[in-house]
Amino acid sequence: MSADNKIDSIWYTRCPVPTPLGLAAREGWISSEFVQDGIAINTLQETQDPELLESHYDHRLPHSFRQGGNVPAIWAKARGTDTKVIGLNWVDEAQLIVTLPNSGITKVEQLKGKRIALPVHDISIDHQRASALRGIVVSLEAAGLTPKDVELVDIPVEKQPPSISWAAGTRAAYAAEYKALESGLVDAIYVKGARGYESANAHGVTIIYDVRQHPDPIVRSNNSAPRPITVDAALLRDRPDLVVRFLSRIVDVAEWAAKHEAETVAYIAKESGSTDEWVRKAYGDDVHLHQGTNLDAQAIAGLEAYKNFLLEWGFLKGDFDVNAWIDPAPLAEVFRLKKKAA
Repeated sequence: MSADNKIDSIWYTRCPVPTPLGLAAREGWISSEFVQDGIAINTLQETQDPELLESHYDHRLPHSFRQGGNVPAIWAKARGTDTKVIGLNWVDEAQLIVTLPNSGITKVEQLKGKRIALPVHDISIDHQRASALRGIVVSLEAAGLTPKDVELVDIPVEKQPPSISWAAGTRAAYAAEYKALESGLVDAIYVKGARGYESANAHGVTIIYDVRQHPDPIVRSNNSAPRPITVDAALLRDRPDLVVRFLSRIVDVAEWAAKHEAETVAYIAKESGSTDEWVRKAYGDDVHLHQGTNLDAQAIAGLEAYKNFLLEWGFLKGDFDVNAWIDPAPLAEVFRLKKKAA
């Protein structure tokens, strides 16, 4: 190894949702893997520096990994950020269209001519808006409707201080959307995940559709599925050995989580700022069995489908080849080494 390739620190970031990277970090596996190398492991979840925090979205930070919602990862790639996808994880989550009980709306077909909230956040890439739009569009299409059959109403959401530790609860879940719904400004809103399911219960709304009901996983693809593991491409070129080691600890999560159901659910609840009950409702009782890492054809097709959706709806500056974005070599090497060691 040349002096030019010496690495002193590695950064990572993950979203407050079920991610194998988050579980590996929680178990201390990432730090312990590199302690003998003298490589410091830093996480964006422990900084308040707005410049550093922006890397959660644009992946600008050298020597960094990311796993979480795929909108920022796709957006960064479309802007020319040099990253590679080295793994994917798929956990279907609750994606709910909800209405007030007294609205008389009990199925998506009845939304024709109605108003649906679409949140607006003052951030570099509005991943929550993109997620809501996708959930709304596929729900409408499942009922034989299109976005032209409804009115999409922009709902500004108050900007929060720089932070990506959303599990701390920087705002009440979907507060702006519920205010719009309860004031009569809109007839339906979209919520998702554990906090979304919990909020629906707290507000006593009627769930008229859950995108998880759709039989086609490609249609179900959204910001939350699949969740890519991306890496700074320069790090992969210069130190593929470190990338393989980092990825290997993420891959280890699948077997651990399958044997530790309660601990996995409790971790996700803490990460998402919710409870075990709502994690199970939002992600299923078998969420601990879906912490694997792969690059299978279905997951790649889901990533491609959602990238195309984001391009169609103007979230991206340009198009790119998803398959060229993926580098299967690190994951193949992880599995080769594990097979050899078995």
